[in-house]
Amino acid sequence: MSAARTDNTELFARMPVARAVVTLVIPTVISQMITVVYNMADTFFIGQMNDPAQVAAATLSMPPFVLLTGIANLFGIGGSSLIARSLGVGDTARARRAAAFSMWTAALVALVYGVMMYVFRPVVFPVLGADKSTFAYCEQYILWTIAVGGVPTVLSACLAHLMRAEGYAKEASFGVALGGVLNIALDPLLIFGMKLGVAGAAIATMLSNAAATAYFLILMHQNRAKLTIRISPKYYAVAGAAREVLLVGMPSFVMMLMGVLSNLVLNRIVVSYSNEAIAGMGIAKKIDMLAFAIANGMTQGVLPLIAYNFAAKNGERMRAAIRTAFAFSLMIAGAGAVLLFTCAVPVVRLFIADAATVSYGQHFLRVISVTCPCVSVTMMVIAIFQATGEKRRPMVLSFLRKGGLDVPFMLMLHVAVGAAGIPFATAIADVLAMSTALALFLPYWKRMRGAM
Repeated sequence: MSAARTDNTELFARMPVARAVVTLVIPTVISQMITVVYNMADTFFIGQMNDPAQVAAATLSMPPFVLLTGIANLFGIGGSSLIARSLGVGDTARARRAAAFSMWTAALVALVYGVMMYVFRPVVFPVLGADKSTFAYCEQYILWTIAVGGVPTVLSACLAHLMRAEGYAKEASFGVALGGVLNIALDPLLIFGMKLGVAGAAIATMLSNAAATAYFLILMHQNRAKLTIRISPKYYAVAGAAREVLLVGMPSFVMMLMGVLSNLVLNRIVVSYSNEAIAGMGIAKKIDMLAFAIANGMTQGVLPLIAYNFAAKNGERMRAAIRTAFAFSLMIAGAGAVLLFTCAVPVVRLFIADAATVSYGQHFLRVISVTCPCVSVTMMVIAIFQATGEKRRPMVLSFLRKGGLDVPFMLMLHVAVGAAGIPFATAIADVLAMSTALALFLPYWKRMRGAM
């Protein structure tokens, strides 16, 4: 599809840079924050039952659920980057192949993953840290969110990425937000009204993601004359799309995978203390996800703008977009860090009244919130590399940010200090990951300035 037939030319190529960044980023950040809020809503409503075992089960089930986001990012971010770069040089055919490959392969992988996760639950759940008090609750949560809800969860997120690549940031964000708002509305109805407990929260998540997927499919059909993306599988092709999508998207998947490893190790360590400890840690991690959502929304929003102008060889506009996005991201992340640190106790108390859980939660939250700006820098650097088609550098950073650095520190601090020292592993890892990101990015930035 040529630039003339799409709505992206004005946004990506001519609109003032600051306005273009804001146009792409604000709806994406809002949708990401709504996603976090509805994930927090699950924890909030489950916590109102004052049953640490059910809160702990939701926390223990989160790593395999988060891996669905990794699958969506693998195909969504990889596809988004390739679509934007293809449109930047007017290669409609390649953009269409990238969209079809990303969408249909993501759905297939999600289906296989969901079936395997549920079939092998007797093996997987003990590895996650489930015991006799949480196993049945984990089983309910995994059934509805992954086995039944895996495909719509992955598709809704993947399609949002692909729509942003064509300049439909507001529409993409509305779809994500729609799922979040619906989830928040369904949670109390299913958890308390129908007395389903943690299973109600899981069903609410599944239904909300199915609704978001339906929205995107309808949107694509209605705008098929202007979009590169097509619903029909006849456009599916591996050649000319698979390698680039997978290599560019792989760092995002690896980052999520390493995050799952990190959370798995963290859960196994913390569960050895008490259900209150893991419930408190789970609440703190959910709250801290707001900071991650902001950083993630900034990077996902600006990635197509950078990719489009990189391919179009508009170096001045690309660099201006990068500088603007960095500035916005750091300002918001800094403000978020201050807010979460100073309001840790009352915020955790919103979720659960159990004194021991609140004590653990506020400590975890204060420690991990300090390095919010570090996370924003690392995430932005990874996104810049992905937007420009780099493969090795973002892969290194994806390994380091989670799992590669924080797991060894968790184990050491667990032995040396106990529960109070464990969250410091995350802070140390974030600082080291940011330092590595800057060390890799600054020489690359200089080379780009000289080449474009």
